[in-house]
Amino acid sequence: MYKKILLAADGSKHSLRAAKVAQSLIDRHGGMVDIVYVVNGSTSKQDVLRHASKEEIHMKRKQKIKAIEMYFKEKSIPHTIHILRGEPGPSLVSFANKGNYECLVIGSRGLNNLQTMVLGSVSHKVAKRVECPVMIVK
Repeated sequence: MYKKILLAADGSKHSLRAAKVAQSLIDRHGGMVDIVYVVNGSTSKQDVLRHASKEEIHMKRKQKIKAIEMYFKEKSIPHTIHILRGEPGPSLVSFANKGNYECLVIGSRGLNNLQTMVLGSVSHKVAKRVECPVMIVK
């Protein structure tokens, strides 16, 4: 069981499945989960155009991962939410490598083989560059 897990979340059903796996991996005696949500440039720009204030934008972003936060609260697992700005892959790698995590759990987006070959995926990019073990949840 792990004491310190990093969970990459974006509010999708894939990240909720990843949260459930992270919960099963966490040490019930002193373990904690850091939940990280990365806002990329285009999403950030759209948020500024749609919402009136910074507080409203911040609340909207927290709302995306509310289900995951509530899941950890229900399970009484200590957790912290981090909202980062930047490209998801490099931002997750940098955060994970600075954080001394025992494991990073990330959901798979479900790209088909051609899309993965042409575009790559965040989970694949992260798995190649993060220094701790990575679990990709389908």
